[in-house]
Amino acid sequence: MNRLSPQDSMFYYLDERGATTQVGSLLILERHPGGLDYPTLLSTVESRLQLVPRYRQKIREVTLGLARPVWVDDREFDITYHVRRSALPSPGADDQLHDLVARLMSRPLDRTRPLWEMYLVEGLADDRMAILTKTHRALVDGHDALEINQIIVDDTRESPAMPEDLWLPDREPGNGELVVGAITDVLTRPWEMVDQVRAATNQVTSVGQAFLGAARRVETVMKMATSSAPPSPLNGGTAPARRFTVASCSADDCVDIAERHGCAPNDVILAAIAGALRRWLLSREQAVDQVETVRAMVPLSAYPLAGDSADFDAGDSGSSTEWMAGGLHGFVTDLPVGEPNPAVRLSQVAQLADRHSQSNRRGAMGMEPWIPEIGPATFHAMSARAAASLSRRAFNVPITIARGPRAAQYLAGNEVLAIYPVPVMVRNRALAVGLTSYNGRIYFAFNADRTVMWDLGAMTEYLTDSFEELLPGTR
Repeated sequence: MNRLSPQDSMFYYLDERGATTQVGSLLILERHPGGLDYPTLLSTVESRLQLVPRYRQKIREVTLGLARPVWVDDREFDITYHVRRSALPSPGADDQLHDLVARLMSRPLDRTRPLWEMYLVEGLADDRMAILTKTHRALVDGHDALEINQIIVDDTRESPAMPEDLWLPDREPGNGELVVGAITDVLTRPWEMVDQVRAATNQVTSVGQAFLGAARRVETVMKMATSSAPPSPLNGGTAPARRFTVASCSADDCVDIAERHGCAPNDVILAAIAGALRRWLLSREQAVDQVETVRAMVPLSAYPLAGDSADFDAGDSGSSTEWMAGGLHGFVTDLPVGEPNPAVRLSQVAQLADRHSQSNRRGAMGMEPWIPEIGPATFHAMSARAAASLSRRAFNVPITIARGPRAAQYLAGNEVLAIYPVPVMVRNRALAVGLTSYNGRIYFAFNADRTVMWDLGAMTEYLTDSFEELLPGTR
């Protein structure tokens, strides 16, 4: 039995309204003459599913919750169900695309099929189109399954030839086999199963109730943790409806600011986000004290976003301008949204990050640089898993930072112009921020609770202003 891990099971059973369990990725592409259309996208995706076989598997629950659910091949797998076509009224504006992304990401995935979808969005202005992927957190584990956007793009316009895919689905096990498999697991690994079986024996009245009970206890702890975070409009329940918007800046400018201020490019990014959040708070006519902070949680490892003028090795700890959160734990830092001076704000962010870096650098030395190798889309998916695991910690907003390709990427001969993550919302937090560096620029994405941040569209201008106010001192 190919059983879900305990963490994947938690994600699966927490999949309900108000808990966004899917991670997304948005690619903006040029429309190359004779290039990508819907049949070509279907063919491209279908030929590469052999690289991520789990994308043709669905989840089967075990009777009475006697064991964790299992992955089984979907014998009725239909690629046209998962790869879909959409369009904006031409010429489609970016705001219309962002609204479409928010609506699509708000809808739950079909739990009777493999837990992913992909949309080809046509009709964008300036001869562009978009690809949106939507994948359940339980599906992407960074080992057996990568985020699908990582395997459909190429380094050149000419797509490499793929071997013929002769996929034959395995027979789906019946309920009796699943029960026997659960009992076998109890006998062979009792240390893992005894608590689960006891819960199933004493408490289960319907399928999966043992896991649901554990999930509810986790949610209770999360609510308690959120209440201990700094007071902020960003705290609160997460409604199903979403708002989504994006922004971008030059990676070279970011590196230039960092070099002139003696800090890391990631410090510049966090300071710019702090400035944007300050503007948003002031736009609400909210009193912002000079010592007010917003607590950010940065999951997994966060690497400097270097431009052409810098490079980075995950195992190199020699530069004082580089920082990382070692291992899979992430770290929490306070963004000084109350500080009106942008240079002082950057200095405060850098000092907090450097303090964390020095305390964790010893443990980070010698690590294999596996995070950059898995690609930015998978990185954001893994960061979402870490954010969920770390949600007991007191923070207001999760921020994921991924380093993407430095050269242009292509999908079926069409150049990828921009790569935006669609960050996962953490329960009881109203905002999630993700960013990816790609081909000389840094692409920011904001995913928010529509009822709390109905004005999210202004965040693009706020972030741009916050970043640009750091530039004059670097000239």
